[in-house]
Amino acid sequence: MYFYSMKEIKQFIENNNDRILNELFDLLKIKSVSADSNYKNEVKDAAIFLKNNFKEIGCDNIEIIETAGHPIVYAEKIISENAPTILVYGHYDVQPADPIELWDNPPFDPIIKKTKNHPNGAIYARGACDDKGQMFMHLKAFEFMKEFDKLKCNIKFMIEGEEEVGSLNLEKFLIENKNKLANDVILISDTGMIANDIPSITTGLRGLSYVEVEVTGPDRDLHSGLYGGTVANPINILSKMISSLHDENSKITIPGFYDKVSEMTEEERIEVSKIPFSKDNYQSEIGIDSTYGEAGYVTNERNSYRPTLDVNGIWGGYTGEGAKTVIPSKAFAKISMRLVPNQKSENITNLFNDHFKKIAPKGVKVKVTPHHGGEGYVTKTDSIEYLAAERAYLEAFGSKPIAQRSGGSIPIVPLFEKVLNSKSVLMGFGLDSDAIHSPNEHFGLFNFFKGIETIPLFYKHYFDLWQENKSK
Repeated sequence: MYFYSMKEIKQFIENNNDRILNELFDLLKIKSVSADSNYKNEVKDAAIFLKNNFKEIGCDNIEIIETAGHPIVYAEKIISENAPTILVYGHYDVQPADPIELWDNPPFDPIIKKTKNHPNGAIYARGACDDKGQMFMHLKAFEFMKEFDKLKCNIKFMIEGEEEVGSLNLEKFLIENKNKLANDVILISDTGMIANDIPSITTGLRGLSYVEVEVTGPDRDLHSGLYGGTVANPINILSKMISSLHDENSKITIPGFYDKVSEMTEEERIEVSKIPFSKDNYQSEIGIDSTYGEAGYVTNERNSYRPTLDVNGIWGGYTGEGAKTVIPSKAFAKISMRLVPNQKSENITNLFNDHFKKIAPKGVKVKVTPHHGGEGYVTKTDSIEYLAAERAYLEAFGSKPIAQRSGGSIPIVPLFEKVLNSKSVLMGFGLDSDAIHSPNEHFGLFNFFKGIETIPLFYKHYFDLWQENKSK
């Protein structure tokens, strides 16, 4: 058995507080937007930043490994062949900051502001929570453990630059580097928790099918007076087609969509009901006066146990200043479907493709372009990695964490199990109200530093449980 006290970790943070924040701010200033080729060089700059930081904190075998897309940063510290190995996964790429005009401060110029949910202050910047801030916690936790000779586990870091665009090149990298990445467990902080005083561990993720649709009518934009009422307007048609994808109970109408969906058990509904949740606070935090969704389910069931279909963007025709009276040639939309375990993303994409083309009326042509997808994931709560995380949160927060499924998707988690035969533990420290993927994304200072406190405790408890399990 080995240990370090919370006092030691807190002292390390206190002594290095300003430096750690300045380092994170320097990373947040880099516009590593993976979806936009205009930022390709800045994505590479973020990889170089991490390589340099890994060197500064004492990692070995540090590499920037090129892929067909954006590079992967790898680093490690191998203590002993007889010690357990933990692979830390994170990503340094971020979502586009658009619409920039809705930000209170420039998205790549981080600042600290106090909020209702973060009275001690929160870092406002794109990537503050998803995932630069959460990923950077692991580097600083490692720095503490190494500096005070507290490291008893081997650590490997794999930080990628394409998570926000579907990790398209990651599977090939995993297959080609199985020996390099061999591990006992994968540790990820790209999820959240219920509240600062209610820690939770994510035990399930939804899958994802993401497509773009294009509806084409006439071969050019037409005068709406001369042609209005005589040709199919692609925007009108697309709107009707999208509207038909849900029935009056907000259930998805694509044939076969629910074939693999398991109905919630009574036990599952009881567990969900135990999760602290205020509908009034939920509505207030996002500025709505009522929730909305599939009939027969409450909010916490809809956003984790049930699949969804949402339009993420829609455009076409003239959207500039003033008027331009045209019937557009084309209309477009981006659509995402969040999936539950047992639903397969490729199958759902095919079902959507077939259905969407079938419901198109004469007079238009429809094109469906799949972008990316992934599978859902559910983890056990009796594994040594889960128990280690549970004990770490209990020690750091003073209360036992709640097991909770997330509505989000991390497609690489089931991919890790498929290729590396590794289980993952999801230790997130953000809040749902942190506006990830939205203007004014932020990450609480409490949450950031609490993550740095809690992560070393995971290593401590995992090592102890691993030793106990090994001796049985």
